[in-house]
Amino acid sequence: MSLSYQEVAEILKIIDASNMEEVILETDGVKLIVRRGTETTRVDNAPTSSASVTEPTPARKPTSIDDTSSGAPVSRSTPTPEVESTGKQIVSPMVGTFYRCPSPGEAPFVEVGSEVKVGDPVCMIEVMKLYTTIEATIAGVIGAILAEDATLVEFNQPLFTIE
Repeated sequence: MSLSYQEVAEILKIIDASNMEEVILETDGVKLIVRRGTETTRVDNAPTSSASVTEPTPARKPTSIDDTSSGAPVSRSTPTPEVESTGKQIVSPMVGTFYRCPSPGEAPFVEVGSEVKVGDPVCMIEVMKLYTTIEATIAGVIGAILAEDATLVEFNQPLFTIE
């Protein structure tokens, strides 16, 4: 068994969103070792062969990969909307599905015009059935909600503007 690029990328995103310093994953002859503070992540497919995968840096946006017959990467997400605003932005710390509400049928965490303090929950992002509550990184008033509920968001994609 080998890990696909998409599987490794999703594992890295989950680890990046956590506070873990090191993760070692071993399964069916595949060994994945991820350590914070290093520039590469090593994937061993067999004891005699190995491959290096560069861990995504915060400046790059990872794209979703779709297995096609040509082997070419295919992006599944929509482009980030350009928003004219004098306020600051809360951006997505990971790739995943954006949710405005804590659970179906409940009121959204915030609306346009809601006042938030640092640490207030503003949304949730789901990655592989793991839900992460995203908190406001700055205090202010929600000026705009830039992502649609239940849609895929990318790493560093603006989610809210704060006035």
